[in-house]
Amino acid sequence: MATALTDKLSRLVKEMRGQARITESNVQDMLREVRMALLEADVALPVVRDFIARVKEKAMGQEVMGSLSPGQALVGIVSKELAATMGEGVSDINLAAQPPAVILMAGLQGAGKTTTTAKLAKHLIEKRKKKVLTVSGDVYRPAAIEQLKVVTQQAGAEWFPSTPDQKPADIARAALDYAKRHFFDVLLVDTAGRLAIDEVLMNEIKELHAILKPIETLFVVDAMQGQDAVNTAKAFKEALPLTGIILTKTDGDSRGGAALSVRQITGAPIKFSGTSEKIDGLEVFDAERHAGRILGMGDIVALVEQMASGVNMAEAQKLAAKIKSGDGFDLNDFLSQLQQMKSMGGLSSLMDKLPAQMAAKAGQVDMDKAEKDMKRKEAIILSMTPLERRKPDLIKATRKRRIANGSGVHVQEVNRLLNEFDQMQGMMKKMKGSGMMKMMKRMGGMKGMPKF
Repeated sequence: MATALTDKLSRLVKEMRGQARITESNVQDMLREVRMALLEADVALPVVRDFIARVKEKAMGQEVMGSLSPGQALVGIVSKELAATMGEGVSDINLAAQPPAVILMAGLQGAGKTTTTAKLAKHLIEKRKKKVLTVSGDVYRPAAIEQLKVVTQQAGAEWFPSTPDQKPADIARAALDYAKRHFFDVLLVDTAGRLAIDEVLMNEIKELHAILKPIETLFVVDAMQGQDAVNTAKAFKEALPLTGIILTKTDGDSRGGAALSVRQITGAPIKFSGTSEKIDGLEVFDAERHAGRILGMGDIVALVEQMASGVNMAEAQKLAAKIKSGDGFDLNDFLSQLQQMKSMGGLSSLMDKLPAQMAAKAGQVDMDKAEKDMKRKEAIILSMTPLERRKPDLIKATRKRRIANGSGVHVQEVNRLLNEFDQMQGMMKKMKGSGMMKMMKRMGGMKGMPKF
């Protein structure tokens, strides 16, 4: 997210760390660069002014003058104020209401409300162990109701039927009544969006708010909107008592202005960010960790969480036992490793959370090409018979041609995969028992590994 902003600020962070002492001159230079970076990222002008004023006041204060490392202190101030602009810490979803707790989803058409409704349903089911019902009040957009039905099923929640000929107010009353009678913990209401802010939309959503009396009114905003997000946020703030914000499409190559603007404009905390199109692509928003990402410091905590959630522990333990005992590492194990990487969101998703320096080194690899290569490898292995996966030595010329045809690749690619597998299998044999330590000693404690 916010690629251009991250690049500029991380370069600036590097320069600031080299400062031997803080002076009014170098603070002014630094603030000028920060101001330009924020404005180019489409952050609202009042937000930029306020941010710059806060950083300047603290940078010239006594607390910094006594610091042993002024450059690092300056970086710390910028990071802290970025987090404050987006709303310090984590703001959890509020479900402290007589069930069902009603959550009203608001926002413009195209912001991703419907998909986000299903993502939130999945989050509440898995993380909060809630029984969730969804309903669509969007009677204008073709297939909106059917879309919610499909994504709700993927999320594992229950969907309340509605039709385009019904009034949104009637749908809301019926869904609320059903949720009460069937003991649902949470009712998620997806509302109609518009291509632009208009009076009809606002009156309709005000009526829904009065009927449902939601515990949470969440404003769903497209992170790629930039300055437009601010104007939309103002209009919805005037119409509804917003309790939180969900940023969508934060994995896109956006300028990042929305994240830094909507919190200050609405006064409502950012509660979640959409990180992919997948149904589980919703993260609880942590302002401090997000500030670290924008400054190019990465988000190692999120990376660990993502890897932990994507790893099948039973499979990982099985593979570890195989390596320890020296039992045959076969193509089924190789396939399992590829699929686990895919379940963690792929290489590009993991790269997004690395600190800028590490990401820059890893970025020398063509990620798109690497992702496609992983998919080809998966297709090749899936074109093999179970016996061939267990005993790759059986795969000779005729079998290779059949596998290549089945996976839509050339025979050379099948050969390349088998060669890679042979190398990996050889490494696994060396790692048998205490062989791992011996191998590391031979490598000189991995002296050849890149240092980040």
